[in-house]
Amino acid sequence: MMISALRGHVAAAMMLFGLMSSPVCAGEVRAAVASNFSAPMERLVALFQQESGHTVKVSLGSSGKFYSQIKGGVPFDVFLSADEAIPKRLVQEGMAVGDSRLVYAVGRLVLWSAQPGFVDAKGAVLYKGGYNKLAIADPRLAPYGMAARETLEKLTMWNAIQGKLVKGENITQTYQFIATENAELGFIALSQVMRDGQMTAGSWWLVPPELHKPIRQSAVLLSGAKDQSASRAFLMFLKSEKAAAVMRSFGYELP
Repeated sequence: MMISALRGHVAAAMMLFGLMSSPVCAGEVRAAVASNFSAPMERLVALFQQESGHTVKVSLGSSGKFYSQIKGGVPFDVFLSADEAIPKRLVQEGMAVGDSRLVYAVGRLVLWSAQPGFVDAKGAVLYKGGYNKLAIADPRLAPYGMAARETLEKLTMWNAIQGKLVKGENITQTYQFIATENAELGFIALSQVMRDGQMTAGSWWLVPPELHKPIRQSAVLLSGAKDQSASRAFLMFLKSEKAAAVMRSFGYELP
């Protein structure tokens, strides 16, 4: 009887330990993520959840819109922007934690068409014409859109091409304009058309980085983060070698 009772106590203690350790340690991270990073984020979240036990809820959109939402009180824990400027501004305004800010990736801009052979390797198609619509993300909201504008300005084409521009609210909508051929070509993030180091479809020109300011994508912990421990753990994971390998496979460079 004593042995049986002892076993019962041990089993009860083990069950109690299991109940205490699992839910309490596992947290949830609410992440606002620039839409250019959607594909690598999917892989990174799966790896992070497997390693940490934490879960990550991802919202995708333009960096500029997320800035407005965060200022308006929409509850996020971490913000993965497509630039450095917005996270810095959030820190200055007391909306984000200064010591948490990090550059997690450097993005590349690509001129892309869904049509094979349409875009040449030097981007001369921009001058030759033969297209009715050129898609870019809205430069006021999306850093990749601003990089596209800077590129066109460097090429002294910005003013001349206004009648052909189609602007997406974010880089995902811009990609959709081109993929559905509502625009014959456009400027998007390399990560949208690269998987495991290979281009997936269409034709492209990889824009030389000297034609626009570096796209230094920055992440930050937001001041209102509900679970700071899990959120900081995710930001640390972004600096890991596993995360770096995923980002490289989508065409990102590392800071």
